[in-house]
Amino acid sequence: MRAFGYARPATMAEALALLDEHGPDARLLCGGTDLIVGLRKGTIRPGMVIDLKRVAELRPEIVDTGSALVVGATGVLTDLIEDPRVRRHFPALVEAAMTVGSVQIRNRATLTGNICNASPAADTAPALLVHGARVNLVGVGGRRTVAYDDFVTGPRQTVLRRGELVASIELPLPAEPLGAAFARLTRRRGVDLATISMCCSVSASGVTRFAYGAVGPRPFLVTDESGVLADPAAGEPAKEEILARFIAQASPISDLRASREYRQAMLAVLSRRTLRAAVDGLAA
Repeated sequence: MRAFGYARPATMAEALALLDEHGPDARLLCGGTDLIVGLRKGTIRPGMVIDLKRVAELRPEIVDTGSALVVGATGVLTDLIEDPRVRRHFPALVEAAMTVGSVQIRNRATLTGNICNASPAADTAPALLVHGARVNLVGVGGRRTVAYDDFVTGPRQTVLRRGELVASIELPLPAEPLGAAFARLTRRRGVDLATISMCCSVSASGVTRFAYGAVGPRPFLVTDESGVLADPAAGEPAKEEILARFIAQASPISDLRASREYRQAMLAVLSRRTLRAAVDGLAA
């Protein structure tokens, strides 16, 4: 492991100043579940590691604003999974978060870290897309909010600017009854990266949203507003046509986890299963 500087700021102003000073040579430490692995492997070689755990403004709680649940940057996935409000309004996100690593990892890993790592296979990404999550950013230039759909721009790439970090993630509360389901395919049971991941939501008004992960350079969202996918009485040929259009937007690759052809075939299988689960969830 290469030597690096270490700082543990107590305020947001100190953290942002350090981040701006060191620029791309800096790495943020919160949960550290990705950073520590990268440091040990030598794939991440920062000049400065900035520990955010003592920054007073970056609280770990989940706050209900009346229109959204706001997840603080330092909140760990275990807290997200166990929060009754998250379980009630965003069960698919809970399902997704439960697939991240092991119990020990989830006790340290943060939702913020999972999105900032910007992996195409990030487990929480499809659920965040389906639920229209927003990312609150703060930097030396001020504050701004971006849709999560715009936050990740490519593999390991985000819209974060120099001197900027994620302060919190907003989950807008559903305006109507919603059924949602998460699905994930891996090479083996247990800790593994997704070969394919997806989330589907079906609203009472008939809008169906699918988000896919691990089948392109970034997770992506597609929407059907025709009501066909949400209608249990609709014909299968019509549903298959829409799902085929969705899947055609994926661009899977062949790697050590699966071939491109296998991913393409399993997209169709898992899309059908996830849609049925979401429709059933709405009816429950």
